[in-house]
Amino acid sequence: MKIEKDRESTEQRLLGAVGDMIKEQGLECLGINVIAQRAGVSKMLIYRYFGSLEELIARYIMTRDYWVNVPTEVPGKKDLNPFLKKLFSEQIRQLRSDKILIRLYRWELTTHNSVVEEIRKKREKNGVLLIEYISRISGVSYQQVQSLATLISSAITYLAMFGDVCEVYNGLPLQEETAWEQLEEGIHLIIDQWSRENNL
Repeated sequence: MKIEKDRESTEQRLLGAVGDMIKEQGLECLGINVIAQRAGVSKMLIYRYFGSLEELIARYIMTRDYWVNVPTEVPGKKDLNPFLKKLFSEQIRQLRSDKILIRLYRWELTTHNSVVEEIRKKREKNGVLLIEYISRISGVSYQQVQSLATLISSAITYLAMFGDVCEVYNGLPLQEETAWEQLEEGIHLIIDQWSRENNL
């Protein structure tokens, strides 16, 4: 039992060191030696517990990713409209408040390993479950819900990543809160229109 607790404590220190270093210096600073030094552990433990630097970073993403960790419980039909609005509003809030995650998303686009694949599979599983539940509860075709969810969620992710490095998109100042409030209102309008068309 003590060994398991020691391992969990070490893993948490290593994950915390990754987050602190990305926040302070960016992804470029990450290396096995500096992370181990920052966490106060032997670098061999990174290999033993995670396998590689890339897998350690991917595990860090796994603990923070919105769609990996989003609850998949869906309310009844009458509460579906506010549920969907909250679902996407929370995605916006997380990405707006977690600049580390935005940087990691960009890193993930150029990285391929078993842990990154695990993250993608978990996201996909949760997304498909939500779409299936929403389709069944609303009586709307799976394909329609799938298209709507994909367009909204991918737009939020892209604009959050884009806004981290560029200031404006279609005249919207993406680094200002007012722009995101406007985008959130637009998403709510889309959901309201969809709800009316499907008698929700």
